Formats: sequence, structure tokens, C-alpha cells
Amino acid sequence: MFLENSLPLPQVMGIINVTPDSFSDGGHFFSIDSALNHARLIVEEGADIIDIGGESTRPGAHAVSVQEELDRVIPILEKIRAEEWPIKISVDTNKAQVMREAIAVGADMINDIMALRGEGCLATVATSDQVQVCLMHIQGEPRTMQENPHYENVVAEIKAFLLERVQACLDMGIASNRLLIDPGFGFGKTVAHNLLLMKKLDVFTDLGYPVLVGLSRKSLIGNILNKPVTGRLYGSLALAVLAVSKGAAVIRTHDVAATVDALKMTDAVLNSQS
Repeated sequence: MFLENSLPLPQVMGIINVTPDSFSDGGHFFSIDSALNHARLIVEEGADIIDIGGESTRPGAHAVSVQEELDRVIPILEKIRAEEWPIKISVDTNKAQVMREAIAVGADMINDIMALRGEGCLATVATSDQVQVCLMHIQGEPRTMQENPHYENVVAEIKAFLLERVQACLDMGIASNRLLIDPGFGFGKTVAHNLLLMKKLDVFTDLGYPVLVGLSRKSLIGNILNKPVTGRLYGSLALAVLAVSKGAAVIRTHDVAATVDALKMTDAVLNSQS
């Protein structure tokens, strides 16, 4: 169900946040030159996908206008596409106009934390017959999502939400092989919710759609290990390996080289022959 040139390995998605305020690397790649250099490093380290984001979605982050997000995302997308690197390009956005312009200049995937619920988003993706879309679950919206997340049954409710969004896409004529799903670790979830979602990740991988997992450097790891953002690599790798062992298809990460190595070893074990 993934792109025809996908690898047998789980795919690694490297993150470029073209923002001043993302929780882990805000401001590091805010200029076009620094973002392009980081994209080059991501390619050299073996990522399969680059994910470009122009608006921070950390808890409490400030919203940005459509134009501001376009000004951040489109120039670096054009620069990366012009390099003709053998890598897919994803744009992390929940705005229809950003999706439309990103697709027009060569984005291969839209990674939407709102699962195409924003005005015009579903129709925008439906107009393209090639671009993929990752449908993520979030409870609430980024500014307030961590204030008091509550579920009666977190796994069942997120499964039902994702299936409803999948059906909405299918009803709009979006082919099933263009869809990925993401349970949305850290987006309106407590530590306990996140741990249970990981424990039960096979509930989502069994649905028949590639599952994207984004846990790199997140507060879940900091809360369990009592480590700052800069000290969360090992925890991130442990969760990436666990996710792949439960069938995850894409691992979204800030630390591409280490994640590529960890997943190559995981794949070698899981696919070893007796």
C-alpha cells in the first residue's frame, strides 16, 4: 500500500522544522541554507522521506498565517525538489492552501495532524491522483491538546476515528493505497495513553494501512527517563524498534542515521531465516 519504489525495510522519515519554535529543533533550520544543508544530511544518512513543517504543533505553540507558512515551506520544498535527490518529500500541514501549493511544486505526501478535517483539505488532496496523505489522530488542537486529555477507551476511540477519516477519503475518491494512518502519539494524550497505544500498536497495523509513528524526542520519553530533549535519543530508538516489531511502516525522526541503523538491525532479525 506504499509507493511503488518503497523499500522492504520500514521507511525512515527525517524531520525539517522550518520554524523558530518547534519543541526539539526550533530555529535550527529556519533559513533556507540551513534547511537545505540539513536536508542534504538527511539524504546522506539514508532517510526515505523528508518531512517539512512550517508551523510548530507543540503544546501551546502559536498559530501562523497561511502566508507565513507558505513563505517558510515552499522555498525549501522547491530547493529540495530541484536537487533531484532520490527521496520522497512530505509536507506537514493542516491548511488547504499550503497543501495545494506544496502539491503543485512537487510534494509526494501531505502529513496532516488534523486528518484532512480542515476546510478544503479533503477536496484538495482528492484533486491529485498521486500524492499520499497521512491521517493523524489528535484530541483537540495543538494549543490546548495537553490540558486535560480524556478517553473512555483510548485505543478503541482512536481506531474508530482513523477508520472514519479513511472512509471520508475513500468516499472522495482517494485510493486506499494513498493513505497512511498515525495514532498521534503525544497529541492530546497522557503518558499512560501513549504507553498503551504503543503496547496495542498492532490494533492499528492490522487495519491494512501503513502506520506512521512519530515519537522522536517526545515528552513521553522525557517523563519516563527524566531526560531533557537533547538526551532522548536512546529512548526514541527503543520506541522505534518496538514500533517496527509491531508492524509500523514509517518512523518519523530527528535522528536519521541512528534510526536507520537501528531499523536495519531490527529488520535483519525479524526477517532472518531458520
